Amino acid sequence: MAATVTDAPRRGARVRVQQFGTFLSNMVLPNIGAFIAWGFITALFIEVGWITLIGDRIFDYNGGYGFVEELGGWGSGADGTGIVGPMITYLLPILIGYTGGRMAYGDDNIRGGVVGAIATMGAVTGADVPMFLGAMIMGPLGGYTMRRLDEQWDGKIKPGFEMLVNNFSAGIWGMILAILGFLVAGPFVEAFSNLAENVVDFLVDNSLLPLTSIFVEPAKVLFLNNAINHGIFTPLGTTEAAEQGKSILFLIEANPGPGLGLLLAFAVFGKGIAKASAPGAAVIQFFGGIHEIYFPYVLMKPKLILAVILGGMTGVATNLIFDSGLRAPAAPGSIIAVWLQSPASSLVGVTLSVILSAGVCFTVASMLLRLDREADDGDLAGATASMEAMKGKKSVASSVLGSGPSGTIRSIVFACDAGMGSSAMGASVLRKKIQAAGHGEVTVVNKAISNLDDGYDLVVTHQDLTERAKQKSPSAIHVSVENFVGSPRYDEIVELIDQAGDGAAPAPVVESSPATSDDVLASGAIVLGGAARSRDDAITEAGRLLVETGAVEPSYVDAMHTREQSVSTHMGNGLAIPHGTNEAKGSILRTAISFVRYDEPIDWNGKPAEFVLGIAGAGDDHLALLSRIAEVFTDAESVERLRAARTPDEVLATLDVVRV
Repeated sequence: MAATVTDAPRRGARVRVQQFGTFLSNMVLPNIGAFIAWGFITALFIEVGWITLIGDRIFDYNGGYGFVEELGGWGSGADGTGIVGPMITYLLPILIGYTGGRMAYGDDNIRGGVVGAIATMGAVTGADVPMFLGAMIMGPLGGYTMRRLDEQWDGKIKPGFEMLVNNFSAGIWGMILAILGFLVAGPFVEAFSNLAENVVDFLVDNSLLPLTSIFVEPAKVLFLNNAINHGIFTPLGTTEAAEQGKSILFLIEANPGPGLGLLLAFAVFGKGIAKASAPGAAVIQFFGGIHEIYFPYVLMKPKLILAVILGGMTGVATNLIFDSGLRAPAAPGSIIAVWLQSPASSLVGVTLSVILSAGVCFTVASMLLRLDREADDGDLAGATASMEAMKGKKSVASSVLGSGPSGTIRSIVFACDAGMGSSAMGASVLRKKIQAAGHGEVTVVNKAISNLDDGYDLVVTHQDLTERAKQKSPSAIHVSVENFVGSPRYDEIVELIDQAGDGAAPAPVVESSPATSDDVLASGAIVLGGAARSRDDAITEAGRLLVETGAVEPSYVDAMHTREQSVSTHMGNGLAIPHGTNEAKGSILRTAISFVRYDEPIDWNGKPAEFVLGIAGAGDDHLALLSRIAEVFTDAESVERLRAARTPDEVLATLDVVRV
């Protein structure tokens, strides 16, 4: 069965929770550096921090600590503010509110961020606890409502008054939201925080906190961890850390021990691909902090969720016994980040929580694997695909699991409808990336889907063509792309080849045929400043140039429009290459390319197209130029030269072809 890397349709309540969690995490993660900075400052400068610990215990120093006390806001600096308190009270919530406002406004708009920050300030000053939850409410509220207000008078402001209206509307609405935050959001969130803190205290006092792993560990595997971790644990944990110097909540989800134990069990008692891939996955998970890499192993054998739950409970219980925790979130959940955020008094407890949770998970998972009498090790590739469908995207980490180190990739084909335009450019970009990574043994060719067979290791297609390609090459790994010129999937393919490893003699690299003396781009087919204002008109304009230069019959232009209706020819990076269908090759008199640049980019199915290249390929002699075009549009300086070109000769010089 073919493995497919594509964005699956997502729907249902679970997906909505995932999306909500992603929204929350997108407010926190861009600012995680600020949390880490605060954690380090706290670890060093508070009264029981590393500096005083070393001074008092190692050097037996009992004098004043001067600037340390001033920075930490204790001792002789108690009358001042220091920087520990203001950072958690003001800086961190306002950063979150600003980020949430930018996101909620749309297009990462700074205006939404500013109003979100103003609204958050009201919540911050209206409560006596750090306003992380308040920031997650007021920030997006500010950005979203500001956008809706802007929509009301969009296009209705008299020229010359735009800045006046925009500035005053943001200021007035920000003031209203700040007052609302002060009077309503601040007290409400403070009450909620106190309630949540009481719940946590109840669980801690009654030694029930380990039970949270019953919900947290399955949630991680289902990618609901963002909603739990960044929506609850990070805000509550940061508040607790500000009061007590550490929080156990930072380690409930981020403990790398259970994942390590599970992967070690597969490395010892697993079978086949799962056993072979587990050691590498364990390194990535434990030291890299990418927990998602062990999720497919659980999805493959769902009963193993018991092992990670018991491992998680063990870790939480250990931290309860030793009264240990972290000063700030460990992001990513790497053992390195965990140790860096551990206060001196918690270092032993935190380390034991990781070791013991890994040990328990390993023991239980090993027993379950040994009791498993199935002949195989389960469908790891299928479980990986299931994981990616739940997450909604492919990841480099999971690409390690797709084929396993035991499977090699020697032949790659980039397929499109006609096999002469988008596939040629995509193959050229991918081929160079693979060669640059030192894999000269891997061949990359381009073909029409109709000419595919089942003799390739990996097939790359536009996401709308993947199902057709799977029918032709059912045994191959299938990778779907949308941006042909700069798709992140290309880097993941290289990563997959790296993980698959070598083992066969290098095969010759297949290059496109060189251009003949009758080159395919004539100066008469180059237009700088196209007249079209829509996608269809741009296709007609590019096609008309091919007709006028005697390269195609007029019917070929109709075939270009037909081709566009099936799959978009937008390549990414501002480039579109419309071309005819495979059936229209009889209308091609000679191979040719037309080049049109637009001062105002064309809307190409929602994406900007500044450069439109019409393509008519009778044979393979246009492939060398397409390869060069692909190079150009992955190089910012070359694109800028094309943008600045004033004559067709300058375009030809940039593309390095001989003028006809």
